[in-house]
Amino acid sequence: MQPPLIVDAHEDLAYNMLAFGRDYTRSAVETRRLEAESGSQTLEHNGQALLGWPEYQRGRVAVVFSTLFVTPIRRNVGNWDGQVYADYNQAHRLYRAQLDAYHALTDRSPDCFRLIATRADLDTVLEHWADSSQENHPVGLVPLMEGAEGVRDPSELDEWWQAGLRIIGLAWAGTRFCGGTRDPGPLTEDGRALLDAMAEFGFTLDVSHMDELSARQSLDLYAGPIIASHANAAVLLPGYEGNRLLPEDVIKGLIERDAVIGVVPFCMFLQAGWKKADGRESISLATLAAHVDHICQLAGDARHVGLGTDFEGGFGLDSIPAGLDTIADMQKLGPILAAKGYSDEDVAAILGENWLRHLRTYLPK
Repeated sequence: MQPPLIVDAHEDLAYNMLAFGRDYTRSAVETRRLEAESGSQTLEHNGQALLGWPEYQRGRVAVVFSTLFVTPIRRNVGNWDGQVYADYNQAHRLYRAQLDAYHALTDRSPDCFRLIATRADLDTVLEHWADSSQENHPVGLVPLMEGAEGVRDPSELDEWWQAGLRIIGLAWAGTRFCGGTRDPGPLTEDGRALLDAMAEFGFTLDVSHMDELSARQSLDLYAGPIIASHANAAVLLPGYEGNRLLPEDVIKGLIERDAVIGVVPFCMFLQAGWKKADGRESISLATLAAHVDHICQLAGDARHVGLGTDFEGGFGLDSIPAGLDTIADMQKLGPILAAKGYSDEDVAAILGENWLRHLRTYLPK
């Protein structure tokens, strides 16, 4: 029997394509070889590659929430990064260029990647994966804006919707809309106005990176669908200080809103105070499985957790749990969950079906 399909709710593909020239039609192993041979600074800035189309095939990664991500200039980490904005007009231009990059990728390589903007698009991708006569399958891309500074005014949401954007997170760092990672704060009036406009279109709100205060407010106020694409449980990291991971009341609020939470196999989000110098040997997929199980125990079922790897989102091979080499190895989480008593149906839900249920429910026809 085939392993279940994987849906990964957070990958910064466009950022890597434009900032580092990574080509996701080639394998992660080939990208590593090419970057090592050329002495590329990508290895220093983003680590060894974890993603590539052959690995998607081997791991049965059918759908990816593909992000639009640019950095505010106050968080710029070096002159090498051209994906940095100083004002909202520049943010809009850079975010739009990343969405255009996805359109170009899918136009150029439709056998490898397809954009998903509707349920019909999703069905087409999934039907291809269900066809056992086909050896290779296209990976569906669902665009997700990480940090909403690309939306200069709520009136622009129609432009973004027509271009295929379906998910928006209001923050990475703090924005004019709300508090964010390392920038605590509530929703602003601009944030409330944007949420109201987003709900009219049916955008999914991603509360990942939102400060816990603004996340709580959004759970109460936002009328549309809500997720956390990539965020672990803060309570499982003793000694953790910060506002990037999810407190218990926010997790419970997400469950009450029938949201899905994507767990992140990033060592810094699995062990408080972890550094690259510590190595990854002491952290395994069993640690990630504990985060899955924690959310399931809070929910009383396996319907509210999925994967949101954030692979190549500022880290690479040396920052993910031992036992993982590429995205294909996320299938190894299944047997670990089965050993904890999760059924085949539960495992399939966690690896992909929960995200697919969300998409089937909230994508337009």
